[in-house]
Amino acid sequence: MGVGPRVHPAKSFGARRLVLIEFNELCPALLDRWMAAGELPNFRRFREMSEAFVTESDEREAPNLEPWIQWYSLHSGLAFDQHRVFHLADGPRAGHEDIWRFLSRHGRRVGNFGSMNAAPLSSKGDFYLADPWCATNSANPPNLQAFQDFVSRQVREYSRKDGMASISEAAGFSMFMLRHGLRAETAARFAARLSAEKIWDRGSKWKRATLLDLLQMDVFFNLLKGSQADFATFFSNSTAHFQHAYWRHMDPKPFLVRPAAGELAKYGDAILFGYKCMDKLLSRFFELEHGGTVLVLATALSQQPFLRYEQSGGQHFYRPRDVQALLDLMGVHAISVEPTMTNQFNLHCAAEEGDAVEESLLALRMDGEPVFLTQRMSPGQVYFGCRVSRIVPAGAVVTRVGSNEALQFSDLFYLIEGMKSGRHHPDGVLWIKTGVGSETADRVSILDVFPTIAEMVLGGASDWQVTPEGIPRRGDSLVSRFSGLSGVAA
Repeated sequence: MGVGPRVHPAKSFGARRLVLIEFNELCPALLDRWMAAGELPNFRRFREMSEAFVTESDEREAPNLEPWIQWYSLHSGLAFDQHRVFHLADGPRAGHEDIWRFLSRHGRRVGNFGSMNAAPLSSKGDFYLADPWCATNSANPPNLQAFQDFVSRQVREYSRKDGMASISEAAGFSMFMLRHGLRAETAARFAARLSAEKIWDRGSKWKRATLLDLLQMDVFFNLLKGSQADFATFFSNSTAHFQHAYWRHMDPKPFLVRPAAGELAKYGDAILFGYKCMDKLLSRFFELEHGGTVLVLATALSQQPFLRYEQSGGQHFYRPRDVQALLDLMGVHAISVEPTMTNQFNLHCAAEEGDAVEESLLALRMDGEPVFLTQRMSPGQVYFGCRVSRIVPAGAVVTRVGSNEALQFSDLFYLIEGMKSGRHHPDGVLWIKTGVGSETADRVSILDVFPTIAEMVLGGASDWQVTPEGIPRRGDSLVSRFSGLSGVAA
């Protein structure tokens, strides 16, 4: 570890465009199973023409085995104990040089389309779409902001009935899509899915998450066509969401409490459905190869059964019905409150009020225990979320320390539909589509991705080993391990 990349003229990509496809948390074992069964022809084609590695995350256990931590490690080339980015929305503020800024410093144009917990790109000629949970960062070019705002709201407020778009918002979004790459095929699939929900596939609203991938693909390809990006990333989270929600439906045996027959029939193939949708996306990425683009697929980490909650079948989540009204009730004065992942929020307040804010949040109790879990990020930043992970019985009350008032839990919080039965696993996928198939038995670190991309895009040795702030990167370029390059596989 720590050895710089060597130049291999016969194995150098040089100035070719490289696109990093980030399919969050896909599982190597599930890919193997479904490729062998013929369910995923494009994944199989991708791997057969790739240098294929299984990656290890830089942290192997919770609480640091989270995608917003591990993707930050992959993008920065720094381990968690070096970068200390722990929460969503902290990455853009951390200031470490990531792969986009590194390549930009070396004269390359770059694009980031939704990669998790990454800082914005504002240079002319680059493009940037924030991930839906870090949407306070401005999109680039500015006309992409309308897309970012719409998507962020749908993703972060998916559990709220009033979080859905109004007719006017939907109409405005449709106009944006018509001007920015919407394909007739995407529109037709969108209409077919909505029709199916009403006619022959009722109760399948959960499948809508895959429609967002189609819309994002259209906008991403439109941006690529109009740019000269040497390196770009595309991020998708839909199948990771399915794995968290429906793992026990796919594999009920490890759980003591198993889904009813009706649930198994409805959701038993939900994860496979997600993988097959990802497979279709890959077929479109293959079109880029005709122009000389090199494709790399990474997942950063994967998932496994969440057996900690085997007695109940999974982990439940509760969310405030109206977070601002709840904060007002508790006397919390916030400058801003940003919803992040599922049941969590990022609160900003005056630095001198941080102690009082955290104390007020922890004063809300049920059965003598705090309802909220908090973490102080800075004098004026408190990360908090409802810590209740079991089904709360009807009539349960909450109280506040220092007050005799009893409030109904159900008046303040609602249960998010579904439960978390898949949890994170440190194994991931890294497939580099060189045109030559080769699988490596030993695992490589996700910290190796940064130097590998650096060497592939720049075409030789570079100064990636140490950040401009003097922090040593611990990964190694994998290019020297490639079997060879036979050109881009179309």
